[in-house]
Amino acid sequence: MMESTARIAATPEAIVLIERLRKDHGDLMFHQSGGCCDGSQPMCFEKGEFRVGESDVYLGDVAGCGFFMNRDQFEYWQHTHLTLDVTKGRGSSFSLEIPLGLRFMIRSRLFSDEEAKHMVPVISGEAYLERK
Repeated sequence: MMESTARIAATPEAIVLIERLRKDHGDLMFHQSGGCCDGSQPMCFEKGEFRVGESDVYLGDVAGCGFFMNRDQFEYWQHTHLTLDVTKGRGSSFSLEIPLGLRFMIRSRLFSDEEAKHMVPVISGEAYLERK
């Protein structure tokens, strides 16, 4: 039996940055809104700092951090595997890595037909909060 297909992963560089931020800020979470410009980049917050709800979906954990996406954005990206990565440069968001001269970014690819058969289902942000 094939293992379930994860929707989100992270590069080793992103994991190093997450660990660095976790030491300074404690538990973390990510949200991708789907807005224009930097609003469409993944943003890192202290866990609970960004309120998720019915308009968001929980895609899974990345490096021990919940990753959420606006439901409307997910409609466009539901057939893609997302990889959290990091690059040099300052974005114009409130994400925790910005003062370090770095920013998180997403790399994406379409799921293969075989992967698509074994997708991890998404749940709403509200359902995620209720299960905790």
